[in-house]
Amino acid sequence: MNFQAEVSRLLDIVAHSLYSQKEIFLRELVSNASDACDRLRYAALLDPALGESAGPFKILLIPDRKAKTLVVADNGIGMNRQELIDNLGTIARSGTAAFLQQLSGDSRKDMNLIGQFGVGFYSAFMVAERVEVETRKAGESQGWRWISDGKGAFAVEPAEDIEHGAKIILHLRAEDEEFLEAARLKRIVKAYSDHIGLPIVLVEAGKEETINTASALWTRPKSEITALQYKEFYHHVAHSFDDPWLTLHAKVEGILEYAYLLFVPGTKPFDLFDPERKSRVKLYVRRVFITDEGTELLPSYLRFLRGIVDSEDLPLNISREMQQRNPLTAKIRQQLTRRVLSEISKKAGDDPEEYAKCWENFGAVLKEGLYEDSENKETLLPLLRFRSTERDGLISLDDYVSQMKEGQNALYTISGDSLDLTRKSPQLEGFRARGVEVLLMTDAIDEFWMPAVASYKDKPFRSATRGGADLDKIAPLPEASGAKPAPPQKLQSLIAIFKLALGEAVKDVRASQRLTDSPVCLVAEEGDIDIHFERILKEHRQLESGAKRILEINPRHPLIERLAVLVGESGASDRLGEFAWLFLDQARIVEGEPLPDAAAFVRRLAHLLEEGLGEVPTRA
Repeated sequence: MNFQAEVSRLLDIVAHSLYSQKEIFLRELVSNASDACDRLRYAALLDPALGESAGPFKILLIPDRKAKTLVVADNGIGMNRQELIDNLGTIARSGTAAFLQQLSGDSRKDMNLIGQFGVGFYSAFMVAERVEVETRKAGESQGWRWISDGKGAFAVEPAEDIEHGAKIILHLRAEDEEFLEAARLKRIVKAYSDHIGLPIVLVEAGKEETINTASALWTRPKSEITALQYKEFYHHVAHSFDDPWLTLHAKVEGILEYAYLLFVPGTKPFDLFDPERKSRVKLYVRRVFITDEGTELLPSYLRFLRGIVDSEDLPLNISREMQQRNPLTAKIRQQLTRRVLSEISKKAGDDPEEYAKCWENFGAVLKEGLYEDSENKETLLPLLRFRSTERDGLISLDDYVSQMKEGQNALYTISGDSLDLTRKSPQLEGFRARGVEVLLMTDAIDEFWMPAVASYKDKPFRSATRGGADLDKIAPLPEASGAKPAPPQKLQSLIAIFKLALGEAVKDVRASQRLTDSPVCLVAEEGDIDIHFERILKEHRQLESGAKRILEINPRHPLIERLAVLVGESGASDRLGEFAWLFLDQARIVEGEPLPDAAAFVRRLAHLLEEGLGEVPTRA
């Protein structure tokens, strides 16, 4: 069979540029073997027929200098024929398209991604010219052999007299025979896999030697665990290659007894915005692995956490449905959530620069908690960070409140798709003229949590794109407070002509307090849906038609002043009506809205340009 195209690309990356140290292959294979044993141990709890197969579990390393092979074997769950094809011939676990889209060409980033997608098995081809996998799934009678040189194809054939589990046989290249040396294998296991809770046994000359501590890392006292051991355990549970941003390890005793070892990753997990929003924290009960998908131990907005929780009180056969109903699970969830948020808050206060990195990765997800978790809302609000119109870098809500202007009684926000475009919005001109800071909201989730929170320290959140911005209560900056020309005499007549020409296309036309440079902008009436949020809902087909908007015109803009002079001239109303439509379309374009009649806009613009150019002289 041929490898799926994405696998061929992956194998090329692994073999030629992915890992800075080849020895990482052993960590990946040992980690996969440990997972296979954990899964059989849990399966045996649900299916008594597998009980005889379930243990004692161990992982064997068998170097053979004569054959130039290294065997990594386990007595775990094993695979059948279809699982061999699915797991080793395709990237089936998380979707080929998602994997391909996220490959960046940056070796370090791709290394992290490949681990998260569960395909670290392919690292075997860094040191092996050929790989064989002999496996039989527990509970089935037929064994199978998978063979490949990693160059585009693989073969699967029946194999007899195979124990359940998997035996990976690496035919090493001549330059990689160092991995047949017992001392070398021991050093690698000690460095990368000492935390594995199963015995890792080196078999040489008929003798067996356990070369790891073989006790679950989270059961050991913190004082006995080094930073390197924590990091390698994180790599194991997260299938990741980055460094954890935060490590949380504790044992809780009392009415509830459980231990946890949790990590905030240093980079975004690939499935951070997966629609299912599943937690990836592994659940153990009395050191027995239960599940690593959809655990109810943490809320969805903390789904970026990786690690384990080991309970002494939950039943061994607990299902996800039982987790949802079990009061012990709810209590653990409540305590863990508070502890995680407390530790993140502490680090945010102690090291703001480091916290900024965490916020860039997970801020959009943490915001989900503001409307999902009212119990922890007051803890989450101080963790929020924003970009703003007045300062570089990230600021908190407390930073914003401390810089509010005299007469300002609201926290002003503006929503958009990108920071650069949102900063250029004409609706911000009046705020800049008064030195009023506006928070830039560029995450889609912002449109949901702000209405749920409503205010901070008795100051309401208010959109800068709404009509009633109350800017007249705030004094302008000294450089902008000089004498301004009076509005043109015919301004109200001009507004009346614009209203008549635009009719039902707008809710109103009015003079603007917010505009200083642009001639026009669109704003939402107080109580109407925000302009940016309306666009999001339309894109997701959650809204057929939106509310009509207010067209604000800048009475001191030269173009508006000149148009006001035309009011009263014979036949001027028709020309001014055309200008009204051009202004409306201009405001729509700035907002990123599609024009309802692009052809009419082009026709009006061409006519205006033709008038402006006047009569073009002909060539002699």
